[in-house]
Amino acid sequence: MAIDEGEQKPLHILFFPFIADGHLIPVADMAALFAARAVKCTILTTPVNATVIRAAVDRANNASCGTGVPEISITLFPFPDIGLPPGVESIPGISNKAERNKMVESLLRFREPFDRFLADHHPDAVVSDSFFHWSADAAAEHGIPRLAFLGSSLFARACTDSMLRHNPVEASPDDPDAVVSLPDLPHRVELRQSQMMDPRKRADEWAFLQLVNAADQRSFGEVFNSFREMEPGYVEHYHSKLGRRAWLLGPVALANNPMEETGTGRLSPDAERCLRWLDGKMAGSVVYISFGTLTRFLAAELREIARALQLSGKNFLWIITREDTDASEWMPEGFADLMARGERGLIIRVWAPQVHILNHPAVGGFVTHCGWNSLLEAVSAGVPMVTWPRYTDQFFNEKLIVEILKVGAGVGASDFASFVDDRSQVIGGEVIADAIERVMGDGEEGKAIRGKVKELSEKARSAVREDGSSYDDAGRLLDELMARRSSAMA
Repeated sequence: MAIDEGEQKPLHILFFPFIADGHLIPVADMAALFAARAVKCTILTTPVNATVIRAAVDRANNASCGTGVPEISITLFPFPDIGLPPGVESIPGISNKAERNKMVESLLRFREPFDRFLADHHPDAVVSDSFFHWSADAAAEHGIPRLAFLGSSLFARACTDSMLRHNPVEASPDDPDAVVSLPDLPHRVELRQSQMMDPRKRADEWAFLQLVNAADQRSFGEVFNSFREMEPGYVEHYHSKLGRRAWLLGPVALANNPMEETGTGRLSPDAERCLRWLDGKMAGSVVYISFGTLTRFLAAELREIARALQLSGKNFLWIITREDTDASEWMPEGFADLMARGERGLIIRVWAPQVHILNHPAVGGFVTHCGWNSLLEAVSAGVPMVTWPRYTDQFFNEKLIVEILKVGAGVGASDFASFVDDRSQVIGGEVIADAIERVMGDGEEGKAIRGKVKELSEKARSAVREDGSSYDDAGRLLDELMARRSSAMA
């Protein structure tokens, strides 16, 4: 990027993330990526949500101290008072549909502080979450280019676009086992009807997705936490077939390296406990199980996961951050013995340092809900995946991981729901154990999966290095924004 800093002030980009960890954290890392290239970055959010990203922002600022790089700043606005419990300012904090509805109401009130910031500071661009679809028009009213960011894969966005354009579910029989094909994609993508959003049953969610998709299409462009080699053919599809502008910048976490423990990045005692336990295990011997911050499990599901771990014979590190049932309701006979003295297994019921865990040599497999951040972290670490999608874009992501990239194996999840909905599907322990064996065992399939994910890991790291595909995409984007500002000032 050719910028004469002696003559021009740095670009100023405002980041306006959605209020969930999976949206907030990559935005903080993206800001660090741009700040390292002499961009002034501001993140606009509420006080509780700021605590989620404070460590990442401090880490980036500490790393750039004394280099002349602008510091990332966080600007706060109060969370609207709409009757949620005190301190509940984000999606992980809500526990039922009534609270979800109140949260939706609160998000509409975010426009006032967003408008006020644009009017007072007039940044050169805004990166706003796609869920804030109204921000496209708000930014346009201020003459500021809006870049949409959702924190999902380019593949999933292309699948969503196909689904919204063609609505293949509506044309299929009302049968959960009916196969639905998504047309006009670079690959053949088929799902069971039960794995997709059905507009006949979720009309409000369908309408919301249409608003989001339309707003993103009329924005300046879209940025993705991904890299070209992870999404074969989909950058070209997005540009040429859909006529949408996209820049792939990831994996952005590699630009703001959380493995470097500086300042507030120091690990907690619980995190240290995880890593010390892993230190005592052989390379590739541990299966790591984590489903993010939102997923809830029925007691029957927890029991089948525990049975799978018994049957697999593998060492295991299991993160249960939202346990809604007492262990006595689900823990099968003999399971507690596996954790006696931590010999075969360890359960952690608090936040765990996932990036550190995945990069530990003892970890040989990852049972995941297919959240995009988790998949990127696993690929970056070279860890194969057992896929168990639950909702939103996760079933699309599973298709990418299992069928296109071939770096994982699925458990056969088929029940699409939201994180506050009840589910009926309980996957048996034998099925889960078989999927673990497929990715971690000595068979040809496991060897092929592990080989492919190691190759993809190297490509992920190369993408963010100088002259890598993501590094170059970031440079092209910043050059466009600088040229746009210069043209406007001429």
